[in-house]
Amino acid sequence: MAEPVPPRAKRIPHQITAPHGHTRDDPYYWLKERENPAVISYLEKENTYTRSMLRESEKLQKVLFDEIVGRIVQDDSTVPYRKKNYEYYRRYRKGDSYPLSCRKRVGTDKEEIMFNVPDMAREHDFYNHRTGQLSTNEKLVAFATDTLGRRIYTLRFKDLETGEILPDRIEKVTGNHAWANDNRTIFYTRQDPGTLRSHRVYRHVLGTPVRDDVLVFEEKDETFRCYVYKTKSERFIVIGSSQTVSDEYRLIEADRPGMEPRIFSPRQRNLEHDIDHLGNQFFVRTNKNAPNFRLMSTPLEKTGEEHWKEIIPARKDVYLSSFEVFRDFLVVVERRDALNRIRIRNNRNEWHEIDFGEPAYATWLGSNAVMETEVLRFNFESMRTPGSVFDYNMRTRKKTLLKEDRVLGGFDRSNYLTERLDATARDGTRIPISLLYHKDVKRDGSAPLYLYAYGSYGSSTSPSFRSTMFSLVDRGFVYAIAHVRGGQEHGRNWYEEGKLMKKKNTFTDFIDCAEHLVKERYADPAHLFAGGGSAGGLLIGAVANMRPDLFQGMIADVPFVDVVTTMLDDTIPLTTFEYDEWGNPADKEAYHYMLSYSPYDNVAKTSYPALLILAGLHDSQVQYWEPAKWVARLRHRSSGSNPILLKTDMKAGHGGASGRFDRYRDIALEHAFLINLAELD
Repeated sequence: MAEPVPPRAKRIPHQITAPHGHTRDDPYYWLKERENPAVISYLEKENTYTRSMLRESEKLQKVLFDEIVGRIVQDDSTVPYRKKNYEYYRRYRKGDSYPLSCRKRVGTDKEEIMFNVPDMAREHDFYNHRTGQLSTNEKLVAFATDTLGRRIYTLRFKDLETGEILPDRIEKVTGNHAWANDNRTIFYTRQDPGTLRSHRVYRHVLGTPVRDDVLVFEEKDETFRCYVYKTKSERFIVIGSSQTVSDEYRLIEADRPGMEPRIFSPRQRNLEHDIDHLGNQFFVRTNKNAPNFRLMSTPLEKTGEEHWKEIIPARKDVYLSSFEVFRDFLVVVERRDALNRIRIRNNRNEWHEIDFGEPAYATWLGSNAVMETEVLRFNFESMRTPGSVFDYNMRTRKKTLLKEDRVLGGFDRSNYLTERLDATARDGTRIPISLLYHKDVKRDGSAPLYLYAYGSYGSSTSPSFRSTMFSLVDRGFVYAIAHVRGGQEHGRNWYEEGKLMKKKNTFTDFIDCAEHLVKERYADPAHLFAGGGSAGGLLIGAVANMRPDLFQGMIADVPFVDVVTTMLDDTIPLTTFEYDEWGNPADKEAYHYMLSYSPYDNVAKTSYPALLILAGLHDSQVQYWEPAKWVARLRHRSSGSNPILLKTDMKAGHGGASGRFDRYRDIALEHAFLINLAELD
């Protein structure tokens, strides 16, 4: 049988000129025309080609899919969390792709199904259901639905006593909302229809026409987005405005929803903070004179930053990630030595830290909605330890395991080893790497290795449990996470060293980690693989251009690869309020720096590794045309024979398929792609 012939996108002359005069040729610009039948036809041809190229792996894909799903307890439920008089949880029934959203009154076993999401999703190809906030009296619940995948929601309301869906229907919103204490007023946010920037806060009163909703706040600075939430104390509605390097908050008393919002503290560039309320004070986590953040407090009526008083000072080697307030305790999550730590202070100002006992792990706070308690809910997992939910008595220091996720299919954590090691980057910086592999794998340079990273937005990649990875690890793969700069593993400076005019550190860190793993004989240099998604897909694209010889195969999931064109277009989502992440291309120096690493703009006439690239037609964060254009240019310029495959989900957006099983089909496809290249099956 003849080898399938890859599609070739038309090349239509098009030039893009930057504000400072530099011009680039972009012959695939026409692929932005989402409604153009020729565009849809091209994407479908790419899908057909990818299916043809992977046809021989279909049996393996099914085996992998069955393995992955076979590890899942299908009739599972989350651990209930308490909020006032009820405990809330999600419950899956066997075979369902979506959970039931449930609650029980405290002290009873009678289940109330708030939403039968499987039934609600049945007639939709894509369905994203968000069970939202409850009214103060717990009798009403808001819920938001998206049936396209572009994160444009319809907000509706349900009476939990009668089971009635109220007639109020607020369309084309973000889904973000907060209830006032009168149980009939709700604040919600709308996005700009073009950029999808959340820019307006409205007030709706149940039973009144949506057209009469009051505009409470409009964020006119295009580099900011706005949102609403309610403080844990339920005393204040907070309207937040945020961008990469600045935050501002406005307060509305939840008992007085009609009042004019008052500013907590005026915005200042490079002053970031977040707030919560307890008693007669606000707590403020801020980077004011503290790159790694510190914790402060301020009186209710004197909230300007000149009144903030320090509770936890700034520390060079500890990044303050978040905090949680209780009546008698204060809890902080801190990152030290690239790992999260949970520290607790009692009302006698005594501190202690929870011990986790593993070299590499992930931990985070669970739902802690009750203020008057001595019990903290937190989550823990590692690369070989399934997700676990604990209650921790902050007074007695007793840790109670409520649930550890069961992993079926004969999983035994004692079969696996985890490690944390450091690679030395070319500038001398030590880059952490987390590793997972089967105990039978020999460290002799013969194992295939899959290296993953993200490295943007200050988002740290925790060494968490991914049951899907065991289909690779059980076949002899080493799985590694490179904690490259651009994340926040080693504090704020780790982020600053991997953004804007230092973004290339992210890519060179990844390359240096890969070479270190080969040198230390964790990896077979002929079977080295890499993967990343979204901004991590940018990393994959940049590394493919910089070192196409290093990897045998690479996976880029919804990759942000057309950096300059996107950042020049302020009419599409994410652009304007990301200037402080990537740079503003109106600035000539920033423009040329972005141009120097943008994957699409640096495709060379060289032999590339095998590439599997995934996109979503309705993606609101990385538009489908970025990976589509990238593939077209790779095909045009690549001098090698390795496959370059594009798979576009024609029904989904940035997060992929919405059902819990459907997404595993893509993972099975990715794993089959890697296993075949490694010649393991």
